[in-house]
This record gives sequence, C-alpha cells and structure tokens, in this order.
Amino acid sequence: MTMRFFSKTGAIAAISALALAACSDDTPPADNSDVPAETEQEAPVSDADMPVTEDEGSGSQTTASFDIPEIPSLPGIDTEALRSGIETLASDEFEGRAPATPGGEKTVAWLEQQFSDIGLEPALGDSYRQQVPLVEITADPRDSYLTINDADGGSRTLAYGGETVFWTKNVVEDVTFDDSDMVFVGFGIVAPEYGWNDYEGIDAKGKTVVMLINDPGYYLEDEEMFNGKAMTYYGRWTYKFEEAARQGADAAIIVHQTAPASYGWGVVEGSWSGPQIDLQRPETGGRADLEAWITEEVATELFASAGLDFAEQSAAALTADFAPVPMQGLSASGKIANSISRSNSANVAAILPGSAAPAEYILYMAHWDHIGVNADAEPGQDAIYNGAVDNATGTVGIVEIARSFAAAETAPDRSLLFVAVTAEESGLLGSAYMAEDPIVPLASIVGGINIDALLPTPPAKDLVVIGYGASELEALLEAAAGPRDMYLRPDANPQAGYFYRSDHISLAKKGVPMLYADSGIDLVDGGEEAGSVYGDAYTENDYHAPSDEYSPDWDLSGITGTLEILRDTGAYMAYSDIRPNWYEGNEFRALRDEMMAD
Repeated sequence: MTMRFFSKTGAIAAISALALAACSDDTPPADNSDVPAETEQEAPVSDADMPVTEDEGSGSQTTASFDIPEIPSLPGIDTEALRSGIETLASDEFEGRAPATPGGEKTVAWLEQQFSDIGLEPALGDSYRQQVPLVEITADPRDSYLTINDADGGSRTLAYGGETVFWTKNVVEDVTFDDSDMVFVGFGIVAPEYGWNDYEGIDAKGKTVVMLINDPGYYLEDEEMFNGKAMTYYGRWTYKFEEAARQGADAAIIVHQTAPASYGWGVVEGSWSGPQIDLQRPETGGRADLEAWITEEVATELFASAGLDFAEQSAAALTADFAPVPMQGLSASGKIANSISRSNSANVAAILPGSAAPAEYILYMAHWDHIGVNADAEPGQDAIYNGAVDNATGTVGIVEIARSFAAAETAPDRSLLFVAVTAEESGLLGSAYMAEDPIVPLASIVGGINIDALLPTPPAKDLVVIGYGASELEALLEAAAGPRDMYLRPDANPQAGYFYRSDHISLAKKGVPMLYADSGIDLVDGGEEAGSVYGDAYTENDYHAPSDEYSPDWDLSGITGTLEILRDTGAYMAYSDIRPNWYEGNEFRALRDEMMAD
C-alpha cells in the first residue's frame, strides 16, 4: 500500500493511508512505496477539494444514466465481529501475512473458514482458493549494464542506481541485446479516443524507445486534453512499458521528472532495485527485454549527444501531431543477470448467489497480504509488520459486508462475489492474476468496490473518492452517503494518478467499472483539524512499520459507517437491474462498451 496525502493549510495528511500502490503490475516491492514518505504536502484545500456536483470534477460526462433504485434495510455491520477479526489478522500469530509464508497460509485458511461459516459458496468449484503463482527476480548490478553507444564508436555505461535503474519482467536468468537504435516517442501513448498515437510512422521493433512520464494533460491543464491535470492511465509508468512491449521494442526507458512522476529519484532507485516479485509468466513474457528509468540529467545529456534539445522535444511531444524522433547516432546495449525463485500464494473468493440473476455479480475486494517479518531485525526489536490498518481493516471489512448481506431477510437479486487478493504489496499481483484468469466472466461483473486501509477514526462528514469523476458508481456512493448527511470529496492530488495504484485498477484496465473510496477527513467532532491528527500520526509513525498494530482503544465507529455505506453502494446494484458504466470520456469506457457488446 502506498501513501496518499491531503492537506489543509499544508497540514492534513490522508486520513486514510490507502493501498495505493505498490501497484499492479503497478508497484515496486513491499517496503519501497510508489510514493515517497517525503512527498511534500499538497496545496491548501480549495473549493475544488470540497463537495462537488455531478457536473464538476473533470471534463467527462458525470451524470448517471439510471435512477437510484430502492434497497431493503440490511443488518448493520457487527462492530464487535469487525474488532475481533482485525485483532486476529493483525496479531503476531499471522506473522505479517506475507504471501507464500506460514503466516500467509494461516490468513488464507482463516478467510476460508470465515466465508464458510457465513454460508458463502466457494467461487472456484469446491475451493475458495485461486492459486496465484509468483516469481521473485533479482538482477545482479555487478553483472548487468545499460550502455549507450554513439556514432563515433564511444560508449557510456550508465551508473546503476545513480543514473538508471533497470530490470526485466521476462522470467529468464540472462537478458542481452546489442546496438538497439534509440528513438524518442514522446509520452509513449496510443490513445485512439484522444486521436493520439506517439508511435505513428515508426516501427519500434528491435528499437529502444525513450519516453516521458505522465500524460500531456498534466502539462497543458486543459480538460479537453486527456483529463487535464488529473492523470489518466496513459500517464502511468505501467502503461508505458506495456505499450512499448506491444510495439515490439527491445528496451523501454522512461525519463524521470519529479513533479509529473509525483515522487523523487530516491523512490525510483529504492523501489526498482533488489528483488522484484511478479506473476510467473512464460519465459518470453511478452515484455521488452529491458525496462528502465533514467534521470532527467542523463536524458538531457543523451539528447544533446544526438543533436537534440530535451526541453524542445518535450514541448513538441505535447501535440497530437508529434512524430517519433530518432536519436541519431545513439544505440543501446544491455545485459541483465538474474537470480530466480518461485512460490505460490492464493486469492480467496466466495459467492453469495443471487435469487433472480445469479450469473451477474457485484464484486467486493480487498488485499489480505502485508509485508511479513523483518529478518534483519535486531534482537529484542519488533520484527513483525502486523498491517492492522493496511489491510486487516479492508480484509475483515469485506468479510463483515458479506455477513450483512447473508443475514438479510431479502436475498439479493444478483450474486455477490467477495475476493481477498494476495500480493498487493508486491505490485497488485493477486488482482492482476484475477483479471487475467477471471473467477467469473468479466462482463458478468456489474461493478466492483475496493476497500483498502481504513483508519480507525470517529465518524466523518465526508468520503474520499480516489479518481473522482470516473464512473456512475459514484452516484450510488453518493446515494448511500446521503442519508448519513455525508458528502463526497475528490482526492486532492489527481495529477499523481492514485486511482491507478490499488487493486481495483487491475479490473478497471479490463473495462470493469470499479470504485475506490475511503473514510473522510472532515470529522463530525473537530472537523479537518481533528482528522489531521489521525492521518498525520499514521503517516509519520505507522505506515509500513511494525507499529501498524491493532489496539483495543480503537474507535471503530468511523470504519463501521464507511463499510455500511460501501455495502449499500453495492446493494443498489445487487437488488436491481441497473448497470453502471464509466462516464463518457473515461479511458476505460470503450473497453466496457466493447465487452458488453460481445
């Protein structure tokens, strides 16, 4: 889970330290977050950060295509069962819930027992487990290199860590490529809905592509251009490497710039070096031989050696008629020497069958894993990363939502699918595997709700919506929050692309409408000033630390209320025939429309 930051006069850190990242094919290893702890606080909260109407928040259409249906009254979330579950999963007995460890196995068994006791059916035939094969790949920098060759026969081997960090997602012990011509491909984006193709006019096969982070909307701040300042998926580094692979590139290099990336070079250096956990893939893996970051300083120097001005080329890349620019005389050669180990973990999935449309599903998901045990801890030092907030809260949350639905007097029309996914902290791997090997057909999932890292706070007046303005699920969330006199608050830093850094993105990338919302920061008693105390304390002291532990002093009233709102959000779909979609203009809308047309 990666950190998200809010502020009020530079003071409010996110009251929910969400699982933003480590991220899906999306994030670096567990204890090296995709967003730095040293991230500066955002600008003071403005009117744009406060409650918004259906016409605000983005340049997309944000009006739901359906009326809000009626739902029956459902049993309340059992606060004591919630407390007991969090205490159990966050106890030392579960050893930090790392995948493929005894603690991880205990977690899977506990979840199976809970779902069985509630009366839910196994989602995979006679099993609750979806096996997730994992691989750990560790590059040896001493026997690996990325070298840039010039037309005069000279070469420059970039310093690993200081100037570049590189790896391969192909599961092989050795990767080599030589004299791969380098080409600047702007932002490395192919987005037909925006009339944008940075690869147009060039065959990238066998080449090394160099590209910028984020998307053009970040720089132009024009809501008609991508999503304005708010990042789209096209701006994420994961997308850029995926697209480079689709284009057949030998190597893919992103130029790091702190502001558009939303984190400093130290995060790049720390996150992408050392062991990298991924899904087991075929040896070729369908990825470029080498994926890398380089510093802006190095990029400027390389562009200059090719007779190009980096700043001028970056500016030229902001237009849709940009054409790829060969970096004349430059080629790349590389070698990666890997050590490889394999293991297995599991997603845990259960179904509450619907009474009228059992082949249609409402998805609730949360990641059960955390970091495990610090093998290098000093004697007497707390070595267990218990992960009470991150994410025992969300894991037990979906269990208790399941319990509420199962105890309802009126059975839901549609089925409910509850999935506790593994290996989020290693890069959203469990959810990524589920997206590639769906437990149920993706077209049958009406909509999904992701729950990650709820802080134990008193009730708030607001709910924070990550990636606000994305889908019609927000209309359902607003309807569920209304009776509690609560409003929706967009995340305060949409340009950082936090919507793309938690498990829901694995399904969203396939087109499934997904919602990621969290408890608010504007507390009923004390407002944002009081809320900042909780958020700041967790951010500074407990995030990804052994001190993220359960306490019997926790006030669970805020979490309970949030879970009931998220339950009711799903209930609007479970007890009706509505089909929420992404809003018009969202990058995932075409995928969903195509899926449903088939």
